[in-house]
Amino acid sequence: MKQLAKKEKNIPENEEYENTEAAEAADENDADNASGEPDEDIETVIVEDAEKSELDELKEKLAAQEDKYYRLAAEYDNYKKRTQREKDARYADALIDAAAGILPVVDNLERAMQVEVESEDAKKVLEGIAMVMKQLNDSFAKMNIKPIEALGKEFDPNLHNAVMHIEDDEYGENIVAEELMKGYIYKDERVVRHSMVKVAN
Repeated sequence: MKQLAKKEKNIPENEEYENTEAAEAADENDADNASGEPDEDIETVIVEDAEKSELDELKEKLAAQEDKYYRLAAEYDNYKKRTQREKDARYADALIDAAAGILPVVDNLERAMQVEVESEDAKKVLEGIAMVMKQLNDSFAKMNIKPIEALGKEFDPNLHNAVMHIEDDEYGENIVAEELMKGYIYKDERVVRHSMVKVAN
């Protein structure tokens, strides 16, 4: 009985000892915290905030670089389009100038084809002239140059050059009655040479 009582008495003593150790450990932790050393949770929050701030800064830099890239790409695209338009305009100018220089020769060939001949030799010459005219017209077609329609059309100052006016009941008001010299146009946009016409009424 004495031994059993002694054991029962020792139990609370051990519990008191363990509680004392836990209290001392808690006091030590409180002392560490009081000394100014941050705990692990606070350090984790600080690191996460720093990483988030750095990430936001990198995102801003990336957005700025993307904006710069898109602006540069748009400027380059505009530059290509502008230079292509300028190139096309220079090509058209050169083409129109060259065609305008050939047109007097075409006019003379057309006049030669209108001459009435009787001999076989002269007819063969006209046939040769007709073949040359066909080649010239084919070349003009490849260059997107074609004759301006004038005869029987309403007078258009953008396409026709009226050199004469006549009164004729066969034609309506402001209608081209006669084409004195054929005109030509490039791509239906730019006049190579205006048609010289006679306008009725």
